[in-house]
Amino acid sequence: MKQFLLTMAGVFAGLMLFLVGVPFLLIVLAAGASRPEPAPARTVLVLDLREALTDQDQANPFSAFGQPTLSVMRIITSLRKAETDDHVRGLLVRLPEAGMEPAMADEIADSLRRFRKTGKPVIVFSQGVYPAGATPSTYMLAAAGGQVWMQPGASLQATGMVSEGIFLKRLFDRYGVRADYEQRKEFKNAVNGYLHSDYTEAHREATRSMLESIYGSALNRAAADRRQTPAALKAALESGPLSAEEALKLNLIDRVDYLDAARKQLKDRAGKDAQFRDVRAYSRTVRDLRPGGPAIAVVTAEGGILTGGGGGANPFAAQDAIYSDVLEQALQDAVEDKDVKAIVLRVNSPGGSDTASEQVRRAVDAAKAAGKPVVVSMGPYAASGGYWISSNASAIVAQPTTLTGSIGVFGGKIAMGEALSRIGVDIRQIGVGSDYASAFALGSGLTDAQRAAFGRWMDQIYARFIGKVAEGRRLPVERVEAIARGRVWTGAQARELGLVDQVGGFYDAVDRARSLSGSNADLRLKWMTTEVSPLQAFETLFGVSGSSIRTLAAAAWVLGDPRAEALLDEMAWSRMPAGAAAVRTPESAAGWN
Repeated sequence: MKQFLLTMAGVFAGLMLFLVGVPFLLIVLAAGASRPEPAPARTVLVLDLREALTDQDQANPFSAFGQPTLSVMRIITSLRKAETDDHVRGLLVRLPEAGMEPAMADEIADSLRRFRKTGKPVIVFSQGVYPAGATPSTYMLAAAGGQVWMQPGASLQATGMVSEGIFLKRLFDRYGVRADYEQRKEFKNAVNGYLHSDYTEAHREATRSMLESIYGSALNRAAADRRQTPAALKAALESGPLSAEEALKLNLIDRVDYLDAARKQLKDRAGKDAQFRDVRAYSRTVRDLRPGGPAIAVVTAEGGILTGGGGGANPFAAQDAIYSDVLEQALQDAVEDKDVKAIVLRVNSPGGSDTASEQVRRAVDAAKAAGKPVVVSMGPYAASGGYWISSNASAIVAQPTTLTGSIGVFGGKIAMGEALSRIGVDIRQIGVGSDYASAFALGSGLTDAQRAAFGRWMDQIYARFIGKVAEGRRLPVERVEAIARGRVWTGAQARELGLVDQVGGFYDAVDRARSLSGSNADLRLKWMTTEVSPLQAFETLFGVSGSSIRTLAAAAWVLGDPRAEALLDEMAWSRMPAGAAAVRTPESAAGWN
């Protein structure tokens, strides 16, 4: 018994050390490691795009010991400051070898073009661009930087774009799996892979149109930066795959050399004792630290849209989410802040819950009613529910390759009863109430009566979606119905259709908000937090009280981390319940990853 008690005491002590001590250690290490350092007198910034990017900063407090995530928003705000920072003398960009999200490439390319106008040298260095979906957008980003260098022996393979769908219908039929879904309407293709063995005509039409729009945008922008005609650039790229030496002869790049030569050239231009500094480190001093004065609030929203406040979410989850209560509160905080004259809502979302989307849309409407214009800046995605929350804004600004629209709804289930019975697993049901109570049970597909009832509900949600868009965009319902039907549009296409007001990036949205505010003052950017506090999550997972976590956060602040609040953020994604309606679009609709 004594040995047993000693063993149990050891186990308990180990658990306490892991569950309480480890989080404390990680937070302290994060705070100590991320203490900002002043920029060297002569600095060459290094922007490495080879790692995975998010549109907005991730908030997982345990990610990379609290180091800032490399996000598009962090990149463009850092480069904006670097434009007027006398310490920054140049920029080295490391190009990814695979395709990028097109709208991410557009946003960063816009920043590179602005940075070049300062006269500071920029070199974009590539060790090869290889087929991976959206490689033309990657090349477009490189062209925006001015000088494009490639390593000897590398290859440029930006010959076009491909979307590749996976269809499971024949597999499901073979093993007795039944996919039961309702879609509104024919272009709402998020679950087509379950329902068909090939593209439907509508799915094929929308996908081809989207790819052509993105490809055309990349070619036109790259051609302008390379001072070529789009036709000539297209012919040169499509003649590939090309070696670096062949790309140089075709005027697709400017030099074939190694990285050390690029670094030496930039350092020589920057001056004696110049040092290279990663954008990640430089970004810590970026945000406007003026304590007060007129401001434009920046509210960020990235991920699937869910109801609630995310209090029970897992702080270790890698997937981000937009919680309707949290985003509503952030918008309300901006409304109540007397310094805030207008709001920019940055949206990157493929959609989610219809009711959560409507909650956020009403919060946007309330901000407008309070005299605070709201301008939406769309990132890579603002589709389905992502468009729902944007539709009532004072103005919408999207990149030409943003995926938006997808005004539609789907819902249903996958019935596994027959498949499981083939391996000796039987599902039996006992229920009370109406026949619809078992509509989304796992065992069997929808009955005719269940499908009819579910379909009526889907029709109601779709009609509500159409009505809200018509109201927000001041368009006739019939016009919205004609351009909706679940179809995904690019930002450029959406501008022509009246779903978007302006093609541009984040700072174009800021300028639009400043104009709508009617203020002549120098409006700073005030970042309003939308991330979910993990206090409840820590309490659930670790048994640590909220006051203890706040103490740790205070300790992090004292240790000198100006971003200590990031240690308290978290992002998570949870599955929607069976039978729920999803106003959501595929997260990689064009197949680039």
